[in-house]
Amino acid sequence: MRRRINPLATATVLAAALPAPSASATVAPATYVLARAGELTITAPVAVSLGSGPPGSQRSAQMGTVTVTDGRSPNSGAWTATVSSTNYTRTAAPVVTIGRANMSYWSGPASATQGGGTFVPGQPTAASRVTLAAPRTAFSHTAVAGINNASWNPTLVLSIPFSGVTAGTYTGVVTHSVA
Repeated sequence: MRRRINPLATATVLAAALPAPSASATVAPATYVLARAGELTITAPVAVSLGSGPPGSQRSAQMGTVTVTDGRSPNSGAWTATVSSTNYTRTAAPVVTIGRANMSYWSGPASATQGGGTFVPGQPTAASRVTLAAPRTAFSHTAVAGINNASWNPTLVLSIPFSGVTAGTYTGVVTHSVA
């Protein structure tokens, strides 16, 4: 079963001559639901704010806990959690886009695991972070039968371009899925 979780990611870009826009954003964690037997599920936070910064800077924040629960025992097997992103768009006039290749991701190590098999982070350290220009493996589990779960707290890093951006709030979607 493939299930997508779409947390909203926002960042505010400041231009030197313009006043700073409000950087307020509500972060609402996803509710964890115990999976029914036979299901492979993923949960992730529904929103994250990267704050604000000037052109040419980087903004980063941890998303909050992402959890995969594999209740497909006794014939479960391997699973792979994938992460992808949309572009980040300023919707007020003039409409401006920061491409998804400017968003980087690293899963970090597991914060919790349960069950047999090997849990493999896609990007265990900040040095191994990847851009979200294309879908990436966030975490995976080897083909060992039995109920298992893994949680991690990934980090998003937005590289704000030096040019082509204007002050405002940019919004995009980071999607985690598992299969």
